[in-house]
Amino acid sequence: MEPWFDYDLPQELIAQEPLHNRVDARLMIVDRARGTIDHAHIRDIPDFIHRGDRVVLNDTKVIPAQLRGKRIETGGQWQGLFLGSTTEGDWKLVCKTRGHLKEPEAVHLLDREGRVAAKLWMVERLDDGQWRARLDEPIETLALLERVGRVPLPPYIRDGKMVDADVERYQTVFARRPGAVAAPTAGLHFTPDLLRSVAQRGADVSAVTLHVGMGTFRPIAVENPADHPMHAEWAEVTASAAREICAARAAEGRIVNVGTTVVRTLETVAAAQRAAGAPDLVAPWQGESRLYIRPPYEFLATDAMVTNFHFPRTTLLLLVQAFGGVELIREAYAKAIEQQYRFYSYGDAMLIQ
Repeated sequence: MEPWFDYDLPQELIAQEPLHNRVDARLMIVDRARGTIDHAHIRDIPDFIHRGDRVVLNDTKVIPAQLRGKRIETGGQWQGLFLGSTTEGDWKLVCKTRGHLKEPEAVHLLDREGRVAAKLWMVERLDDGQWRARLDEPIETLALLERVGRVPLPPYIRDGKMVDADVERYQTVFARRPGAVAAPTAGLHFTPDLLRSVAQRGADVSAVTLHVGMGTFRPIAVENPADHPMHAEWAEVTASAAREICAARAAEGRIVNVGTTVVRTLETVAAAQRAAGAPDLVAPWQGESRLYIRPPYEFLATDAMVTNFHFPRTTLLLLVQAFGGVELIREAYAKAIEQQYRFYSYGDAMLIQ
């Protein structure tokens, strides 16, 4: 018997391209109180928004973190994924190549036309298969990544091979703060017109930031999910966002979180507030979240959530099951497969309320 956090998905249901119109994606409506499952489209989201609701988005921006290069000493192919910078300005990345990399060893980074753009020293092997690396000369990291990097598509989309259109499609329309290596995929469905329609319903919109990291795709490889080591991701709630969210809840409005990343961010802060005995639901905060949400869990800052359909045996699926209920979400996923919903990053979504 498969674990409760697992399921079988036909390969053909994994979306390889987004729909031409983002709002045409399907939207499953999961009602926790009634235990019902209904069907709509993303364009119908305003019909499920109440006056006074606070819709919270993740304004992280996906950086072109996928790297290509050549080992200078051997001429061998090299591939890397930029994960972030250290306080000293070095890079953290994962990479793969044939053979064994030395410590240190130099790599030529190639731009998207295959020309040499920079020299990168692989300085030190770190834990979890990561490396510390250093540019041979001082170059601003984001500017260099814009020249040499590619959109880091998940491997289940065209084996991770981007096309030019992915630069725009694998990015939310409200992306502002560079730092993610994967998109907050529930947000991909929203357009400026849809956000205006939400506002016309009397709801307000706030933004928080969580830079989605590589760990979001790490499968749960142990029998007991409680033994899974939870990854860390950097997040921030600004003072203005905290005030807006607290005001909405005080006025008995719902907090409608768009994506598991927003849920994780706000629940991290709310849990810290409760532990400190603080009166406010959320407060200004920034740091690394290691919050691991799995059934059972008491949600403090989430009244409804929009989320895509997630990979089996992942912490994202556990979070959704914790909020929607294990059996109801299992039923929802079974119906999504039966109704041929499109799964994962470029796929359809559900609204759990």
